Amino acid sequence: MSNKVATGGPPQTPARVTVIGGGLAGITAAIALAESGADVTLLEARPRLGGATCSFNRDGLVVDTGQHVFLGCCTAYRGLLAKLGMTAHAPLQDRFDVTVFAPGGRQARLRRTALPGPLHMLPALGRYPFLSWPERAYVSRPALAMRRVDPADPAVDQQRFGDWLAARGQTERARRALWDLFSVSALNIAGDDASLALAATVVKTGLLGKNNAADIGVAALPLGELHGDAGATLLAKLGAQVSLGAKVSAVEPAEEPGDRFRVRLAQGGEIPADAVVLAVPHEKAAPLIPPGTLPDGTVAGWAGLGASPIVNVHVIYDRPVMALPFAAAIDSPVQWVFDRTRISGMDGPGPKRPQYLAISLSAADQYVDVPAARLRDQFVPALAELFPAARDARVTEFFVTRERRATFRQAPGCGALRPKTATRRPGLVLAGAWTDTGWPDTMEGAVRSGLAAAVELKASLSTIGVPK
Repeated sequence: MSNKVATGGPPQTPARVTVIGGGLAGITAAIALAESGADVTLLEARPRLGGATCSFNRDGLVVDTGQHVFLGCCTAYRGLLAKLGMTAHAPLQDRFDVTVFAPGGRQARLRRTALPGPLHMLPALGRYPFLSWPERAYVSRPALAMRRVDPADPAVDQQRFGDWLAARGQTERARRALWDLFSVSALNIAGDDASLALAATVVKTGLLGKNNAADIGVAALPLGELHGDAGATLLAKLGAQVSLGAKVSAVEPAEEPGDRFRVRLAQGGEIPADAVVLAVPHEKAAPLIPPGTLPDGTVAGWAGLGASPIVNVHVIYDRPVMALPFAAAIDSPVQWVFDRTRISGMDGPGPKRPQYLAISLSAADQYVDVPAARLRDQFVPALAELFPAARDARVTEFFVTRERRATFRQAPGCGALRPKTATRRPGLVLAGAWTDTGWPDTMEGAVRSGLAAAVELKASLSTIGVPK
């Protein structure tokens, strides 16, 4: 990477920036900083990039660590896909379109119209058979009221989403059969228990904004290729150094002249840096923060963010049982289910080809410690109740993956615990979907945090006199 040259002055040595953490936040920050001319080193403790959005190989089967989708309103994430050259491999629906199944062969289709938002969903909601006529009529009440809710108001963050909905005529049935479809998967917490502020961000941006804001995008490649491999390729082109299996033990202010930080590695050695982006989960960031970097009690308060698990149940049948790329379910332990046959490398010709379904269970506290055999006893019959073809199909493989700390717990009060990007120590910034992005803990939130970290760091480097 060539040095940047100031007009009329001598060549400047690029700022040495160490990015700790190779998830979406770290990848995004590293790309943005490398593009600006910084000398970037990205450190990732795992053997691959991608963080919570990576893949692994299981006896020849490509398995994503979790099933992730995005929406049309996820502009920052879509911008990252464009930079990585992956837009074509993560297509969006032409229109929001979700089929909702219930046991006994019942199903409904929620498909938006071309009407402008928020009118685009009204026809589908008016026909939604899992709610009574009065319940459908009352759906508009919280939808209209939500437009007046300010997610940035600290008082809003203290309220439970379920209490707010109930006060506006939403019955228990309406909350479970409709509102949970969106809030549980987006916020990874039981719908009633979610922070109203974060729920309002989801509803106002995704459902009440532009008519294409909630159109769903699903990766057509394994996430490891979509994010990790593509990120590593782009960073190499930009001249950044990526070190895998590099666990950081400490970030310390440097005592030597010319250095601002020393990033110490658990396996020995250290990396001098002018600036550091700390892009790891809050529980891993806490022990790495140098004293005096944040106001007293801030790091200890991060423990209050907690964690919410996601469990993924993987079922492989000897034949196709679901004709859709994905579907939702109500009145069932199944929440969302995805056809991963082609993406995993199992696709083949003929009606007798196998089908690989992955059930994504958000807010999975009740499942995270349940043995796989017991989950099989529950979810194989549950799928058969939703998809009649599964009753005659043979399960050839069943396994479970668990993300015990998939997100922070997005409950009332969490907003006050989320830190800003900047710290008291110039040159050290925070990134990650758990920081104060204004968004839930999602891929979009992670990318936004990485962009914010790069912007803040470039401004910080100017302030302390380090060339950008």
